[in-house]
Amino acid sequence: MTDQTTTTGSRTGPAGSARPGQAPSPRDLAARAPGREAAGEANPRRPDADPPAPQPVQMTGAQALVAALERLGVDVVFGIPGGAILPAYDPLFDSASVRHILVRHEQGAGHAAAGYAQVTGRPGVCMATSGPGATNLVTPLADAYMDSVPVVAITGQVPSSLIGTDGFQEADIAGITLPITKHNFLVTRPEDIARTVAEAFHVASTGRPGPVLVDIAKDALQAKTQFRWPVPFDLPGYHPVTRPHSRQVREAARMMMAASRPVLYVGGGVIKAEASRELLALAELTGMPVVTTLMARGAFPSSHSQNLGMPGMHGKVAAVGALQKADLLVALGARFDDRVTGRLDTFAPEAAVIHADIDPAEISKNRHAEVPIVGDCREVITELLAAVEAEHEAGHKADLSAWWSQLDAWRATYPLGYDDPDDGSLSPQYVIERIGKLAGPDAVYVAGVGQHQMWAAQFIDHERPRHWLNSGGLGTMGYAVPAAMGAKVGAPGSKVWAIDGDGCFQMTNQELATCALEGIPIKVAVINNGNLGMVRQWQTLFYNERYSHTDLDRAAEGESAGTRIPDFVKLAEAYGCVGLRCETAADVDAVIQQAADIKDRPVVIDFIVHRDAMVWPMVAAGTSNDDIKVARDMAPDWDVTE
Repeated sequence: MTDQTTTTGSRTGPAGSARPGQAPSPRDLAARAPGREAAGEANPRRPDADPPAPQPVQMTGAQALVAALERLGVDVVFGIPGGAILPAYDPLFDSASVRHILVRHEQGAGHAAAGYAQVTGRPGVCMATSGPGATNLVTPLADAYMDSVPVVAITGQVPSSLIGTDGFQEADIAGITLPITKHNFLVTRPEDIARTVAEAFHVASTGRPGPVLVDIAKDALQAKTQFRWPVPFDLPGYHPVTRPHSRQVREAARMMMAASRPVLYVGGGVIKAEASRELLALAELTGMPVVTTLMARGAFPSSHSQNLGMPGMHGKVAAVGALQKADLLVALGARFDDRVTGRLDTFAPEAAVIHADIDPAEISKNRHAEVPIVGDCREVITELLAAVEAEHEAGHKADLSAWWSQLDAWRATYPLGYDDPDDGSLSPQYVIERIGKLAGPDAVYVAGVGQHQMWAAQFIDHERPRHWLNSGGLGTMGYAVPAAMGAKVGAPGSKVWAIDGDGCFQMTNQELATCALEGIPIKVAVINNGNLGMVRQWQTLFYNERYSHTDLDRAAEGESAGTRIPDFVKLAEAYGCVGLRCETAADVDAVIQQAADIKDRPVVIDFIVHRDAMVWPMVAAGTSNDDIKVARDMAPDWDVTE
């Protein structure tokens, strides 16, 4: 068994119980006798009495696996069968509560599980066989690890007698995924399967969420065992801290009221902690400006007057400037990654730092924190609210009027914008902006990686948590289509739009077949500029316009942009979807509405856009945020006052 759990925490209460309105935790489910709560039966025993011993049932290890998944509340598994995992697929065929979705590639299974987890807050589950099936999960596991997404991956392994012999389709997937999973297990005994699966769900979903791998030898799946439920956990050393230290919270509140240029620097941990409501209350109580990272879009409403937008490499000038000129950063569930800080030794040079995070390893990892707070963001913010109110009652309240005057000047002078192409071709920013306006804030938006990802973060109003999904840390091309599939399964009543590039789309579009056959009617907007857009932008800016191997289509000069091989409309139709194409601004709204009106199958829209549109603002990699450009060779004036 390999272990990376020492830096994690828990979002459950002191006794591990679920919050009001929150789904039961895996520990709650694992400790629950089957059928008791579902039937509403009260427990007449004293709270401190020993529970009745569960009655064992003889079954195979594979049956125990499926029984455990059922009792943990799993309703869907994304996967592909194969030799080593085949014993598990036989009882899965009989399950009345666990739906299996047959994907076309294991990478699609992993990203779909992540998309499901991101919109529901519950662990997504994927399944694959040994060897190449398991190794195809490496990219989505790394992706989930970087973005702290709770995924449980179940893989078959060769029989235990063959482990280490280079048997057919053997791969040490536990060893391979050691650096990219929160925890992983190799199970070789049938009696360990149910407990291990329950532990996997608990670890994946508590503390700082993350992916957990359970690798099960084929002979363990085939052998008989005595299945018992509930199961005891055996996780020595895993004791996540959720409640912050009150002295640290009081010191943070004191510093917040003493600051003249504070900023609430909000990361994805706020969404993971379900703390958006508390964040809104804290922002309005303090009057502090808010910046939300790429992973935190929707944690604080885009439309709120205190929201300065996204910071970082392609962030708004006001958001970047606020961090640079601040005298206090209150970092909540954020990790000071390089895309936000720019050159680290020049980042926010005058700011003291309050850093709250569930993962103690993140605090002071990149930037020293004067006030470190280890704890769940929801609990931290709740206690901060009380501490700030106490400061107000004591007559301590920050005057931020001069700070807001400067911030408003930056906002007014350097808003987000774009120019329509001179040649009359379609602006990709306009397309994405119109999708956001027409689909609205209740839709779920899932982006691939590259220019379209940044434009979707910039030009769509993100008003709610868990409505914006993307690959932030790993930057995985091919994420959007399978993640949108998983998101739609997790939120079937929501409109789900995948916003993808023509490069990304060609990596995982085979999952359109899965969507068509399984009745998962996602919408896919392909922002088709005929090249690897973000790489081309860097070649334009930093490599003297030498476009080495970034053109996806060999269109001659003067010909319409866009990838035409393959023809995405025909490809969509071949996969059982509706394929549409749009090449002019005048047709954009009508085509989006046409797609929205189709509800019985997936829709792919091929938007042929300008070849050389760029993402602005931009901080070049490795440079200071002070050197942000609002357009090519155009820098903001930080001293502007109106």
